Amino acid sequence: MDVLSLGIYVTDVLGRPIDQFPEKGKLVLFDELEIHAGGCANNTAIALARLGISAGAMGKVGTDAFGDLILQTLIDNGVDTAGMQQDPNISTSFTFVAIASDGERTFYHYIGANGELCEVDLNWEVIKRAKILHIAGALIMPRFDGVPMANVLREAKSLGITTSLDTAYDATGKWMETLEPCLPYIDMFMPSIVEAQHLTGISDAREIVQFLRSRYGIHTIAIKMGENGSYVSTPEREHFASAYPVNTVDATGAGDAYVAGFLAGTLMGWDLKATAELASATGAACVTAIGTTAGIQNLEETLKISRQKNSSQQSAVSSQ
Repeated sequence: MDVLSLGIYVTDVLGRPIDQFPEKGKLVLFDELEIHAGGCANNTAIALARLGISAGAMGKVGTDAFGDLILQTLIDNGVDTAGMQQDPNISTSFTFVAIASDGERTFYHYIGANGELCEVDLNWEVIKRAKILHIAGALIMPRFDGVPMANVLREAKSLGITTSLDTAYDATGKWMETLEPCLPYIDMFMPSIVEAQHLTGISDAREIVQFLRSRYGIHTIAIKMGENGSYVSTPEREHFASAYPVNTVDATGAGDAYVAGFLAGTLMGWDLKATAELASATGAACVTAIGTTAGIQNLEETLKISRQKNSSQQSAVSSQ
C-alpha cells in the first residue's frame, strides 16, 4: 500500500435549490437530491486510487446504510478497506448540504462516528503496510486530536513510514493548542492558507513555512490558497503553483484532491514543481463536477489540465 488515508469519513446529502428554510412545522419542496460519500480521508483515498496510487482507508463509520455506502464506494474505487471499522453503537457522520440558487451552501453536520475515533481503534498491522500515513481531518476528531494523534505519528515515523497531515477548520478556536504535539512528527504538512494563518498568527505563506520549519523541522509544506494557487516548499527549493482555469461546478473536496495529487507526485518521484502542478491539476479536476471526487478520472486526464495551461502560456509568449 502506498498511502493509508486515516481520518474522517462522512455521508454528504445535497439538496437544491434551497433558498430558505420553512417555518417550523411547514413543508417546502426542492428539485434535486444527491447522496455522496465524503469526508477528507475518503476524498483523498479515492482521488489517489483514481490517479493510480495504491490507497487504503482507515476510520470509523456506523453499522448503518450510510456506513455501508461509504465502504462500498471505497471498494468500488479500489481502495483497501481493511483499516475501516464499523461501530454498532454510533451512527455514521453525516452532513446535509443545502445549496441555494446562487450556489451558496449551508451545512448541517452530525459528527457521529468521526467523533468517536480514538487511538485504540487503529489497526497497526494495516498502518505498517503503508509507505505514507496521511491523516486527513485533524482538528475535528475530538477523541483522536492532540496527544493521541501525536503518538500515532511518532510511532509511524519510528517505523520508517513517511507522515503527512492535512487540517480542517477548527471551530473550537484552539488551533495550535490542539495541533502542536503533532507537528514535530510530520514529514509533509498541507493546510489551507486560512488554517495556516489561524495556526501561526502569520499571514504570509512564505513566512508561515519559515516559522513551521524552523520550529518543528517539517520537511515539505504545501499551503493551499484556492484560486490563488499554492505555495510549496522543501528546505532545498520552493515553488508558487498557480490555480488552473477550469469551469467550476462544485469546489467541495478540492483541497483533498490537491493533497492526493501532491502525494501521488511525491510517490512517483517527481520534483517539487511537477508535484505541485499535478496537485493543482487534481484540485482543478475535482471542481468540474458535483461531489468531492466525480471530476477526477485518471492520471492521464488530470495531466491534460496542466498541459492545456502550459501550452496556452507558451502560445501567449510566442505571440508577444
